[in-house]
Formats: sequence, structure tokens, C-alpha cells
Amino acid sequence: MHLMNGQPPAIANRQYKSTIFAMLFQEKKRLLELYNALNGTHYTDPDLLEVNTLENAIYLGMQNDLSFLIDSRMYLYEHQSTLNPNMPLRFLFYVTDLYSSLTRDANLYGTKRISIPQPRFLVFYNGRQKMPDRMTVKLSELYHKGEAPL
Repeated sequence: MHLMNGQPPAIANRQYKSTIFAMLFQEKKRLLELYNALNGTHYTDPDLLEVNTLENAIYLGMQNDLSFLIDSRMYLYEHQSTLNPNMPLRFLFYVTDLYSSLTRDANLYGTKRISIPQPRFLVFYNGRQKMPDRMTVKLSELYHKGEAPL
């Protein structure tokens, strides 16, 4: 460990950039502009967005950057400055918690089908490691390899 002026070096806060990302887009108008830019849409009414970002659910310790509903779909946006190959699993946890919240008052054991919004996941990466402009990472890539199914 190197000391500067007798003090240990500051430890980088990995949440800093992610927090700024979430702060920038916590305003519905800006979030709608981002959504439009990514999807080639031209919505103008920010009230079309129903923000449902997880706010550090204490019992699970989960927190995501941005999630919202629009046009019968659920969008989950994350910002990363460090590559994380576990993002598909994290998104699974996020979407499960969000679906639990959305269907809290539904009769899951009834005979009527419950409609849920289709999820769309997106990670914005701005780290130092060179990455393609777009890539798909699948949850199935995290499954154990070569093991017999249960």
C-alpha cells in the first residue's frame, strides 16, 4: 500500500458513476428522452412512464439503477463501469422482485391468467476494458456446464 502525506490512498467508490446515472435520469422527462433515443420512439408525455426502481429492498439488499413501465413493457437500465458477467442473474433477481410487487394483489393460485409486462434489460458500460458497441449476455451462460439435469 502506498501512502501519500501519511494517508492511505482513497478507495474508489464504484457506486459513484452509477449513482450519477440514476440521478440524471430520475427525472421522468430525461428518462423518456433516453427511452425515445434508444427505441426510435417519439413519446412526449413523461407521465406515460411508471417508474418502479427498486429502492434498496432491505430484506434482499437489492438496488437497481432504473426500472420503469411503458407501452406494456418493463425496462431495466443499469450503468456499469466494471464488467460484471453476473448481470443476467442480477436482472433475474430484480425482475422477480418487481413482478412480486406488481402482482401483490393478484390471485396467483386462481384460474385466471395474470398478465405481466415483458422485461427488457439494458446495461450501459463505460469502463476501460474494450467492449463491442452491443452484445448479448444470456442467463443460460451462467448455468453449470456438463452436469446432468436435476
